[in-house]
Amino acid sequence: MGLVEFRPARLPEDLRGLVAFDRKVFPSDHFPASEWRRYESWWMLLDGRKIGCCAFEPHVDFTDDLDPAEPNQPRRNSLYIASTGILPRFQGQGFGQLLKAWEIAWAAHSGFNRIVTNTRQRNAAMIALNRKFGFRVLRTTPRYYRNPVDATVVMELRLRKREI
Repeated sequence: MGLVEFRPARLPEDLRGLVAFDRKVFPSDHFPASEWRRYESWWMLLDGRKIGCCAFEPHVDFTDDLDPAEPNQPRRNSLYIASTGILPRFQGQGFGQLLKAWEIAWAAHSGFNRIVTNTRQRNAAMIALNRKFGFRVLRTTPRYYRNPVDATVVMELRLRKREI
């Protein structure tokens, strides 16, 4: 498999790279640069090459699907995973599962007791991966995505408090 590492993205230096990466992974759903500035983002590197990326928004609940005019609502100890992506040529090789496991471990290590995320309803692979790690569906919101129109599936994972 090679050496896999996780490194924080640095803004503003990595902003163009984050936007370009996002467009490769999510051609119709990529974030604008302004949105990447809101998130804490991490690169997944394989032998020094960027093959994956994830973005977090700490201490919020994902509520954008309920009222797009309002930002995500504050919620202490809740981590919103805004993006989890693997470059297409590396998909289907277990890297998505490794990235998801790392996200959960990072959240637990950082003291979060809940993770919330959302994905297109037609993204069966991501929904199955989240379920494999214990996420449960909170709600499905029709017509959240455009181009093509699709519902969003909002999922949650409750993390147990670590014993010391």
